[in-house]
Amino acid sequence: MDSNAVLGYALSMAFPLTDRARERMAVRFRALGEPTRLKILERLFRSPASVTEILEAVGGTQANVSKHLSVLRSGGLVRGRKERNRTVYWIADPSLERLCAVVCDAVSREAQEEVEALSPLVGRRKARG
Repeated sequence: MDSNAVLGYALSMAFPLTDRARERMAVRFRALGEPTRLKILERLFRSPASVTEILEAVGGTQANVSKHLSVLRSGGLVRGRKERNRTVYWIADPSLERLCAVVCDAVSREAQEEVEALSPLVGRRKARG
């Protein structure tokens, strides 16, 4: 059985990728590579939101959130629409939530493995103390 089937998902990328496709993928992955932008995406996964609503969930300054939203827009991950005196943002690509879920699951598994690996050590320390 191939390793992708074991992981529960199929590799569906078209190979070989063009240089342009690789660059677009890299832009998206770079946009995901910052914790504040991940917080913004978490908020937008719930529902579309204005900068003010995103600020309430994420914290920081309006200028900082706007800068991160610009990076996410440039990466094609979010879109925005002007509504009177505010801009409302939403997730541009529904597959983004699946991608984040896959990575989150992997991080959770790794954390659980670390806890399990440390459990015998913690138990021995308590027994001695």
